[in-house]
Amino acid sequence: MLRFTANLSLLFTEVSLQQRFQAAKDQGFEAVEIQFPYELSADVIRQELDKQQLKLVLFNVDADDLLQGGEGLAAAPKKKQRFEQAVTETVAYAKILKPDVINILPGRCFDTSLLGDYQQTFKENLHFALEAFSPLGIKTVFEAVNTVDMPGFIISSSEKMLALMAEINHPDLLMQYDIYHMLMMQEDPANFIQQYADKIGHIQFADCPGRHQPGTGNMDYMQIFSIIKASAYQGWTGAEYNPLDSTKASLDWLKKEY
Repeated sequence: MLRFTANLSLLFTEVSLQQRFQAAKDQGFEAVEIQFPYELSADVIRQELDKQQLKLVLFNVDADDLLQGGEGLAAAPKKKQRFEQAVTETVAYAKILKPDVINILPGRCFDTSLLGDYQQTFKENLHFALEAFSPLGIKTVFEAVNTVDMPGFIISSSEKMLALMAEINHPDLLMQYDIYHMLMMQEDPANFIQQYADKIGHIQFADCPGRHQPGTGNMDYMQIFSIIKASAYQGWTGAEYNPLDSTKASLDWLKKEY
């Protein structure tokens, strides 16, 4: 069986973040992930996880203004100190919540003449994060995001993720592989997962286009889930989509056996 997580930033938004833990458990999930958990204290999240007997698999380092259309935090040369402060906050949460992986969103560069500086800053920040998270037994992951939804994103393809991993060459650095984003970039997730499962620390999915639940777009999710199950991938598979109608009504895919 595949192990699925519910992304509580996008699923069960009918209720407050604190109430989403029980909502996920009620629908059969045994693990969750959160993009940015910082609106709740780590202690409150820990209490909810324990109460519902859930595991928190992943959350992100703060990304500043990225989701509001800005450049984000992890690659901006003028924000290095703020990134390091964000990692310090993440460490405090991680010591209490004990995730498997922590994700860093590279961010955007709107001035292409500065792209080299942004890429170098991101590499330096990845090293800083690895030094912070590795002693906790936590893997660091980073993610490619499509440039249709986020123009200027500095890492937008599987090829760029592989190249960066090879350059940094750290055993605790892995990819967060988002099937939706790679489909938006006209890539073949099934083939990539078959080839590089050992380099992936976390997988997320949504149908494409639209970023809704499986069955609403062109993604052959039955094939992709079967390939993940048959591959060398050892992690969880995260449902990170925007449900059409209610979250509960969007979960038909979860009832199937993989």
